[in-house]
Amino acid sequence: QVQLVESGGGLVQPGGSLRLTCAASGTFFSVDAMGWYRQAPGKQRELVATITSGGMTNYAHSVKGRFTISRDNAKNTVYLQMNSLKPEDTAVYYCEQSVRLNKWSRTTDYWGQGTQVTVSS
Repeated sequence: QVQLVESGGGLVQPGGSLRLTCAASGTFFSVDAMGWYRQAPGKQRELVATITSGGMTNYAHSVKGRFTISRDNAKNTVYLQMNSLKPEDTAVYYCEQSVRLNKWSRTTDYWGQGTQVTVSS
C-alpha cells in the first residue's frame, strides 16, 4: 500500500513563509506527476501547483510568483515553498502523487492527510 505523509503546516503572519513536505512510502514502481491542492472552509478543493516527473511546473494564478513546487525523485517527495503568504492562503493543503504500482500499470492517485496552513496576524 502507498501512503503519503505531509508536514510543515502551521500558523504564520501575513508576509511570512512556510515549506510543506509530502513523502510517499510503500511498495511501488515510480511516481509520475505530483501536486498540491488546498481547500478553504466552505469552498471547493482547488489546484495550487503541479510538477511532472520531468520537472515541468504549473501554478494557480493566485500563487504564481509566491509559491514554488519542487520534487526529489530519489525520495519520492514533493515540496511546496510558500512565500509572501496572505490571509486568503489559509486552507488545508493536500498533496497528491500519481503512483505507478508496477512497470505495466496505469497510475493511481494517492492523497496526503492534509495539513492546516493559517495566515493571520
